[in-house]
Amino acid sequence: MLPSWLNGMVQALPIVLGYVPVGFAFGVLAQKAGLSMAMTLLMSVIVFAGSAQLIAVGLFSAGMDPISIILTTFVVNLRHMLFSAALSPQLAGWRKPELAGFAAELTDETFALHSTRLIHLHAKKSETFAVNITAQIAWIFGSWLGIVGGRLIAEIEPFALDYALPAMFIALLVMQIKNHTQGWVAILAGVLSVVFYLVGFNQWHVIFATVVGASFRVFLEQWMKK
Repeated sequence: MLPSWLNGMVQALPIVLGYVPVGFAFGVLAQKAGLSMAMTLLMSVIVFAGSAQLIAVGLFSAGMDPISIILTTFVVNLRHMLFSAALSPQLAGWRKPELAGFAAELTDETFALHSTRLIHLHAKKSETFAVNITAQIAWIFGSWLGIVGGRLIAEIEPFALDYALPAMFIALLVMQIKNHTQGWVAILAGVLSVVFYLVGFNQWHVIFATVVGASFRVFLEQWMKK
């Protein structure tokens, strides 16, 4: 039987396979935008939010002021409030320093994994933190590779690195779908996210689609029980 921390690292391997190439793409873009290696790696350590970091690099490259960059990334990461609310019942007995450490490394992908394992496996804290730490190390390593390789790569599109992130999300989603109801809710949320984006909710489409999808799931379950 594997130690709890090693078991957590093994569970994080699917995330690692996605984080290294996406982190590589971020490192390349940061290098092209003129960020130093120290700034790029520090962002991956402190911020550690893939979409927010990619958006921040794009805004930095466009010459936006710091306040605009901070506010934009804040709006993009508002979905983390939903993540925290969903996981809070499983973390009710944790101390505040432990919650702070967990929250600092919570991402879309680790949330998808934790939302399944914390409910059904009753995992140990060491295993839970091992998942988060392994994921962040993979992201930092990918960022470093991107910085080094960015000097040799002119364009990243031919490598299809931009597909690594959605492919990882699809794999994590499939792992969580256990019945037809969950499948239909996932499809509805995905369609609504695209619709909201097309009608102009550029920064809010994921949050709105998540709220509507979750509300539909609750309504559907209550209707089925009746």
